[in-house]
Amino acid sequence: MNRNSLDHQDVAILRALQKDSSLSQRDLAERIGLSQNACWRRLNALRTRGIITGQGVRLDREKLGLKLVVFAMIRTRHHSADWLQTFRRQVALIDEVVDFYRIGGDYDYLLKVVVEDIAGYDAVYQRLIDKVELDSVTAYFAMESILEGRPLPVRS
Repeated sequence: MNRNSLDHQDVAILRALQKDSSLSQRDLAERIGLSQNACWRRLNALRTRGIITGQGVRLDREKLGLKLVVFAMIRTRHHSADWLQTFRRQVALIDEVVDFYRIGGDYDYLLKVVVEDIAGYDAVYQRLIDKVELDSVTAYFAMESILEGRPLPVRS
């Protein structure tokens, strides 16, 4: 799906919902200048096309006591399908891992881990290395969140 298939009204809907997914259909339609029926049809089309995949709530991690963000860079010597399946399954079981990527470069994987403190990260680390053989794990600790959880840059 390329962005050229979105027109300005689709983009307006997506931007509005990324800012506030709790908008009623009526409020959304008013905000973007469409009738409720036209807005409903566009929303359904965006869902059918898989562009809108769900709705959620943003939480303030610090108010929840989750003050430490860790970027764990992982290197492995294993690249078999079985190892990868096990690794993905084990990482998916760790709730503190909020983002997980296979990357290019000096490392193979990047995990974003959100925890209360260093002891929380160590517990995640111990769970991970207990379940999967890894070559190395290098952790980078965020000192300050400058931009976090931004909406996607949707354009027509």
